[in-house]
Parts: sequence; C-alpha cells; structure tokens
Amino acid sequence: MKVRVKLFASLASFSPQGGLPGTPFELELPSGATLNDLTQYLQLPNEQIKVCFVNSRIQPSEYVLNDGDDVGIFPPIGGGYHV
Repeated sequence: MKVRVKLFASLASFSPQGGLPGTPFELELPSGATLNDLTQYLQLPNEQIKVCFVNSRIQPSEYVLNDGDDVGIFPPIGGGYHV
C-alpha cells in the first residue's frame, strides 16, 4: 500500500528525499503496517515524535494505516512568546 508522509520541523532531516519540512513523499508499506512500523522504517527516534496525524486526525502509534492515507509527523516544538 502507498501512504503519503510529511515530516515537520527537525524530523524533515529523516526524509528519504531530503527537502524542506512538510514536503510530502510517498512510501510503499506492507498491508497492515502501523504508524509505529512507519516511524521505525524511517528510523525516527521515538523521543523526537510528539504527535502523528493520519488524514488530519491525531492517531496513536498502534493505528493501522490504509492505502492512500496522508500522514503528518511532528516533533515536540518549543518557543513562543513569554511575558
């Protein structure tokens, strides 16, 4: 099955194609693959993953992916304005 993946912020360096954060790329995964399988395939460090979206909804790492899913993976992000 094929899924479309976007890696954001510092995770973009793990993209097989390189590129800017949020640049989509397609991956071929075996049927029944989970988000955890995807992150392991991409060799993403677990401590650098904060949230995963599938088709614009937050999903747990055990979520089973489907052909054509759009996946976004975000690291913890700091910053903002403090008074």
